Amino acid sequence: MASPTERNDARKGRDFRPKTGRPGRSNARPATVADDWIWGWHAVEAALANPKRGAPLRLVATPEKAKQVEAKFGRNIVHEIADAHKIGLGLPQGAVHQGIALRPAPLEEADLSDFEQRPGAVVLILDQVTDPQNVGAILRSAAAFGVVGLVLQDRNAPKLSGALAKAAAGAVEQVPVARVVNLSRALDELSKLGWRTVGLAGEADRGLHEVMDGATPTVLVLGSEGEGLRRLVAEHCDELARIPMPGGFESLNVSAAAAIALYEAARPRT
Repeated sequence: MASPTERNDARKGRDFRPKTGRPGRSNARPATVADDWIWGWHAVEAALANPKRGAPLRLVATPEKAKQVEAKFGRNIVHEIADAHKIGLGLPQGAVHQGIALRPAPLEEADLSDFEQRPGAVVLILDQVTDPQNVGAILRSAAAFGVVGLVLQDRNAPKLSGALAKAAAGAVEQVPVARVVNLSRALDELSKLGWRTVGLAGEADRGLHEVMDGATPTVLVLGSEGEGLRRLVAEHCDELARIPMPGGFESLNVSAAAAIALYEAARPRT
């Protein structure tokens, strides 16, 4: 979002966004906005509290939010005080930043072998789910249901920042995320590690409630809303299952489907 020179300028009280157009106050946004910022109180608070991240690279806040940061963390770690309008100019249009924006130190990505293989453990794999809001909402559900890991395809998934982090409301800091080049190979690797792999598909013969046993470590694979699971990904699953929909509606938003699937996976069995 800003070069080292611009960051130094920001410490002197100038705008923290890249400069464009004529000098003075402007409503114009930068031509390009970096996608490695997090905004919104819950997302920023969780990132600052995460011991797996280093010191923040840049933290901009309104006077009120700066006081909240100091009260929460016991010290002033805000790099620049700015009004809400100025903060908004440095972020994508429509970003609901709540008076605070953070450029955090990066999180280390997880490896497939890092996922805790305990009874009832669940890993989520997202196949071609590219909308940041959906991935963020899925991460939020994943954190709520104790998912031990999320797998994304490297070239077809958004970064864990921006609108995704805002929608996740801090869950980015709680759920380990692995990025892989090839989902089919990742499924094979997880199978070798002892995970059972289940793909969600509307055309499957068995319902998810029939497939889940509440004990076997399981990988749940969800596809995009339009196309669902790709053929090769589906073929590398041990089994396919569907979410029964007696109302007759054909499909659900993928984040809603993920929440239902995770509830079913976590439901106690007798």
